[in-house]
Amino acid sequence: MGNYHQIYQKLLAITSEENVMVNEYLKNHTYTQLGGKADLFVTPTNYDEVQEVVKLANREDVAFTLLGNGSNLIVKDGGIRGIVLSLKRLKDITTEDERIIAQSGAAIIDVSRSALADALTGLEFACGIPGTVGGALFMNAGAYGGEIKDVLYETVVVDRNGEQLTLSADELDLDYRTSNIPEKGYIVLEARFQLKNGEYDEIKAVMDDLTHRRESKQPLEYPSCGSVFKRPPGYFAGKLIQDSDLQGKSIGGAEVSTKHAGFIVNKNNATATEYISVIELVQRTVKEKFAVSLEREVKIIGEDMEEPAKVD
Repeated sequence: MGNYHQIYQKLLAITSEENVMVNEYLKNHTYTQLGGKADLFVTPTNYDEVQEVVKLANREDVAFTLLGNGSNLIVKDGGIRGIVLSLKRLKDITTEDERIIAQSGAAIIDVSRSALADALTGLEFACGIPGTVGGALFMNAGAYGGEIKDVLYETVVVDRNGEQLTLSADELDLDYRTSNIPEKGYIVLEARFQLKNGEYDEIKAVMDDLTHRRESKQPLEYPSCGSVFKRPPGYFAGKLIQDSDLQGKSIGGAEVSTKHAGFIVNKNNATATEYISVIELVQRTVKEKFAVSLEREVKIIGEDMEEPAKVD
């Protein structure tokens, strides 16, 4: 661990040993099952610990990366240096009248199910989004005509200095698959949603329909990062890829899905390099055939592999 030994010891003073992992493979924490090692992988159990980890990283000038549940993310084969922070242990969901308060690490699907259980309408669109609450705010996640900005009224975050702030939804500049969260360096601790009372059977019927549509059209049998590209104005990304005869095209173990052209799947132990190469192949081909630039919806982070991976 080299220079990180002292940082490791200081992290143990913030949280317990089971919440600090050394040289942890990030492919164990991403939907694509891709990614090299994190020097230090930390999973705080409360808001104070999150703040203290951020402050420690600042004091010690240690590189710091926030990782959600890795559903809309590709981590490169060289992994990530410094501290990688995961909020997967922060997953409480509570209901207060027509409002739901959900911690950052909770699955947004579980929040939609909690809304159903209390006959609250507004989050039906999220019943098939495979991400955390924090990730959903980060990119203003949406599906089937709904998006986070439709129902979010407030959020609690930690800023770059480790200070806790309560912000209105308007202060996040939520737009199509974007927010100012990455620009501001915020770490979402919790989201507060304003919903409406509805009829349980009607809400369930909508969620069942959306779930069926998702399961019948998306290649859920293979690891992937979900929809790879944003919808280009006037087009559908999947249709452009399909019309470019790219379905089934593969590099190594990564393949353009034959079930849904907008997905790239890890079909056979792909590396992140192979997966990213398929993304770039799709972008080049669609640009050549249709003069349309496909912009990635998925985020790519980490370092390239400089030498063959060595399994400890």
